[in-house]
Amino acid sequence: MNRTQLEHIIRAATAIAEDNELIIIGSQAIHAHVHFPPHEAVRSTEADVYPRNHPERAELIEGAIGELSGFHDTYGYYAQGVSPMTAILPRGWEDRLVALKNENTGTGTGLCIDLHDLLLSKYAANREKDREFNRAVIMTGFVDHQKLLDLTQAMPGTDEDRMRIAQRIEADFANPSASNTID
Repeated sequence: MNRTQLEHIIRAATAIAEDNELIIIGSQAIHAHVHFPPHEAVRSTEADVYPRNHPERAELIEGAIGELSGFHDTYGYYAQGVSPMTAILPRGWEDRLVALKNENTGTGTGLCIDLHDLLLSKYAANREKDREFNRAVIMTGFVDHQKLLDLTQAMPGTDEDRMRIAQRIEADFANPSASNTID
């Protein structure tokens, strides 16, 4: 998905939900931070979203412009209506949201999670596609190594969970082009 496609989803989803603020918590949040993200970071055809002021209306978005909808068939990309609890994010993430609003988003604003918060959520999920995403973004130079490590302390979970995330970060910064398999 490219930035223009995400802007289209913001415009459509905010109209459907009757909420001018849309939280974008998945990989497509990168578009608020990087104008030309690496291919690995934008190969998804879905945007994980929910209306900020009416999260219960995510189901309306899913039904209208979600996977296998007429919207998806027409445009080749879609919105996945999710819950505020979908991603594991560090404390304070709401204070670091980045607005994506322009003439293409209409009256809607996409509130994208911070790039560092996005990577941490993907480190917590620890799926292969998330590891590939993180390594590709690290290689762009848009992520601060120390900030990631510092925010790790704000992640929910146990000390052991946070230690595993920090180890993954260290491995990816040591060699972002490698396929690291730290569990």
